[in-house]
Amino acid sequence: MTGTEERTSAESLEPGGYAAARLRLLTEGARTGPPRRAALAELTDDWLAGLFTAGAGRPQGISGISLVAVGGYGRGELSPRSDLDLLLLHDGSDPTAVAALADRLWYPVWDLGLDLDHSVRTLAEARRTAGEDLKVQLGLLDARHLAGDLGLTAGLRTAVLADWRNQAPKRLPELKELCDERAERQGELRFLLEPDLKEARGGLRDATALRAVAASWLADAPREGLAEARRTLLDVRDALHLSTGRATDRLALQEQDQVAAELGLLDADVLLRQVYEAAGVISYAADVTWREVGRVLRSRAVRPRLRAMLGGGKQVAERSPLAEGVVEQDGEVVLARAARPERDPVLPLRAAAAAAQAGLPLSPYAVRRLAAAARPLPTPWPAEAREELVTLLGSGRPTVEVWEALEAEGLISRLLPDWERVRCRPQRNAVHIWTVDRHLIETAVRAAALTRHVHRPDLLLVGALLHDIGKGWPGDHSVAGEIIAKDVATRIGFDAEDAAVLAALVRHHLLLVDTATRRDLDDPATVRSVADAVGTQGTLELLHALTEADALATGPAAWSSWRGSLVADLVRRVGALLAGDLPDEPAPTAPTAEQERLAIEAFRTGGPVLALRARSEPVSTEETPGAPEPLGVELLIAVPDQSAVLPAVAGVLAVHRLTVRTAELRTLRLPQDVNDGDGDGSVLLLDWRVAAEYGSLPEAARLRADLVRALDGSLDIGGRLAERDAAYPRRRGLLAPPPRVTVAPAASHHATVIEVRAQDAPGLLHRIGMALEKAGVRVRSMHVSTLGANAVDAFYVTTGAGEPLPEQDAGSVARVLEETLRAP
Repeated sequence: MTGTEERTSAESLEPGGYAAARLRLLTEGARTGPPRRAALAELTDDWLAGLFTAGAGRPQGISGISLVAVGGYGRGELSPRSDLDLLLLHDGSDPTAVAALADRLWYPVWDLGLDLDHSVRTLAEARRTAGEDLKVQLGLLDARHLAGDLGLTAGLRTAVLADWRNQAPKRLPELKELCDERAERQGELRFLLEPDLKEARGGLRDATALRAVAASWLADAPREGLAEARRTLLDVRDALHLSTGRATDRLALQEQDQVAAELGLLDADVLLRQVYEAAGVISYAADVTWREVGRVLRSRAVRPRLRAMLGGGKQVAERSPLAEGVVEQDGEVVLARAARPERDPVLPLRAAAAAAQAGLPLSPYAVRRLAAAARPLPTPWPAEAREELVTLLGSGRPTVEVWEALEAEGLISRLLPDWERVRCRPQRNAVHIWTVDRHLIETAVRAAALTRHVHRPDLLLVGALLHDIGKGWPGDHSVAGEIIAKDVATRIGFDAEDAAVLAALVRHHLLLVDTATRRDLDDPATVRSVADAVGTQGTLELLHALTEADALATGPAAWSSWRGSLVADLVRRVGALLAGDLPDEPAPTAPTAEQERLAIEAFRTGGPVLALRARSEPVSTEETPGAPEPLGVELLIAVPDQSAVLPAVAGVLAVHRLTVRTAELRTLRLPQDVNDGDGDGSVLLLDWRVAAEYGSLPEAARLRADLVRALDGSLDIGGRLAERDAAYPRRRGLLAPPPRVTVAPAASHHATVIEVRAQDAPGLLHRIGMALEKAGVRVRSMHVSTLGANAVDAFYVTTGAGEPLPEQDAGSVARVLEETLRAP
């Protein structure tokens, strides 16, 4: 022992010495990770043992009472802000002395501000409490002696382990249910942007549960990488405690860069990727372990009856063939006895496809053998390998579990080297609910349900797998992905024509939804630009299916009946153009009967007319077949054509705390017999979908009254919004990226298209409308949508004469609008 360590150990027994020694240990930086956790536990052991001996008043030969560490402290793992889990165990002979000793132990801990989870029990009480409370029993499985009667502690450990093993058939299903409930509540750690390192699925709680299963002797978790994964999460939690100074397990966004720096990592993305990889290892180990627990418990339940029927003979597991070299046994897919992975490079894909098609898990032992023995596939792949990959991707939901089994042993990165760059890669976008790799698999799952809608399902499925593969590279992921997709397609055996189609799918996988939601579909330039990019009817068909699969796999905010109908309309128009059936000039879209009625009333009264109605459309999804999808409340407004309509309407909605989800604006020219030659008969039609921020919707009459005031200038919208912002200051949160305003080149022959991407906020559309009004441009039409916290808006603007803006003027308007939105 060095002089420093001797001094630290001695000081820790003096009043205040432990606190000083603890502070030095946590700030000196010489030890990190497991060594620091162990050193902190050892330092704490010495201090508590000293308190115990002094409090007991019997330095030698203490019997009938012991101090025991349980839970994480029992495992000798103390993070900087971990609480101390302690049990004062006694034989019941002197309760008064035990109570006095407890006070001498607990109060010094509290005085230092340390969190303490403590209990005082006899052996019988400890066993009884463990039998009633599963969490107590799990903590006692890691019981470790600190001071006092060693024999008493040893008796506790022996009894608790024996009880656990005897009761395992009953307690393990209870533990599994506890894990499932926690996962449902906290989510999957490896997909969360702000994960709870302890409680989320794949976190430290699950790692502890796996230790408990192993202690039962009924099953054991796959050990490969498990200890390393657990250590990674503990290291991150240590850094989180040190950087925040708090006992927290949630890795909040605003703290990730600081935690990454504490660990010597490049940035928060590298940190999250390490966390996700670790969580993936633990999640996979949990899946395999609980499956084995279920198999063992089922086997135990059936065995007595089988023995009675078979006269005590040993049952031989039935093996059913699934494919060449692949069989089913005990509800898992395993390799046949005659399988030779070292001679059959297609066997990994064949086994995976057979498992997914059968809806069965791949045995971890089979996957491990394949990873160790299978030879690499030749380049290009043989046709069988490509077909098996397509079969795997087209198997629907079972594909996910099988793919993760292959990933756990590194087989995916060996088959598709480009996969490594997207594996466990976070997506810092609230719309996305998965990491990049999991999103790609989810897209393939969604695409599998659409294979009957296309002539080349193989290209659809492989396109789904590759559409975001470029996110592992800098720059535009669609551009980078196009190159990668063409290379991968060639490597796995597609011919040059098919490889070009796959590259086009990846390059343009956002084209349809972006165009449909942000462009005027009545403008021939819009439809022609899509047709030029797509090229053929076959590619258009594939792109349509891929667009839907990609959006469904992104998250609930990315797809709706409204977006689906817009994309379908665009596809219909592009298909007609590719077939030579689309005229060069747009046919005017006929207004609905209700729109026409409102427009005529607005023209005749000279003021705004509006209608509010709830909308929902029946949609069929995997989770809720045939369930109605709420589309919010549709707000129809007709206003005689005049200036400042957009900012006025948007401002009134903001004042009434209505959030705009989607918005369309267009001009309707009334027929001659309606306007009686009075003016040009132009009426602005606004068809918006809105929702109340909270509470109920305002009455239509109130909205109309305020809109009349806003149009005549008697309602100070800006002042009302400013007062509200001052009264209810916004909460601090993640700093949003700055807004971006651009001019879309050649997007329309009839107008200039200005695109706005910004953080959605109350009054945003009002501010945009005011800025465009001040710039002296006319909004011909607009297409507004909100994706999560992001507003993505397109405005078709013209000069007062109805012509597109000159290039220089368009750029100036865009710059002024961006500066306006950046201003506080």
